[in-house]
Amino acid sequence: MNISEVVKKTGIKASTLRYYEEIGLIKSLGRKGLQRYFAADVIDQLALISLAKCADFSLQEISTMFAANEQPLVDRNKLLDKAAHIDETIKRLTLMRNCLKHAAECKAPSHLECPSFRRLMKAAITGRLTGST
Repeated sequence: MNISEVVKKTGIKASTLRYYEEIGLIKSLGRKGLQRYFAADVIDQLALISLAKCADFSLQEISTMFAANEQPLVDRNKLLDKAAHIDETIKRLTLMRNCLKHAAECKAPSHLECPSFRRLMKAAITGRLTGST
């Protein structure tokens, strides 16, 4: 299928497809004139790339997820590590959301007098909200 058909089927911009080809994430079968052509299985490759990007894998990390024959070769330990990282992010964001909601509704005269807001401030200064100090 030509690049226009891939764009229609996936919603991924042609410039992104060309970039993915340039960095080796996907391969075209060749060109006819100015049009690149791709095998039908490029749709599955692009779906896996999109899924990995949604899980916050970098393009460099994604590039290691395909074998030389372009078949998926996903390290299950990397998936578990990413899942653990997402769990930590969820914990931090949940803490922040809960404290902000409480501070917005708190009857304390000042946010600095609100214990929940002060916990949020302490978490921020100690790096617990960003994952670093």
